[in-house]
Amino acid sequence: MSRRPNIEKALSKASSRYELVHAAVKRTVQLLEEGDDFFIRGERELIKKTFQAIEDIAEGKVKITKRK
Repeated sequence: MSRRPNIEKALSKASSRYELVHAAVKRTVQLLEEGDDFFIRGERELIKKTFQAIEDIAEGKVKITKRK
């Protein structure tokens, strides 16, 4: 069975699900610009970049900012 992203923890960093989705899309685009592949090689498995984007938000590696 594969791991699942910690969505609850990531949601605590955002004010709404919409904001989390928007931030995750922006982070995924950043990760895709680093390489064309849709996966990142982890220690034991391949990790989808969308999964990594949510994990980055949950762990606080990426900060959600609001535009004015």
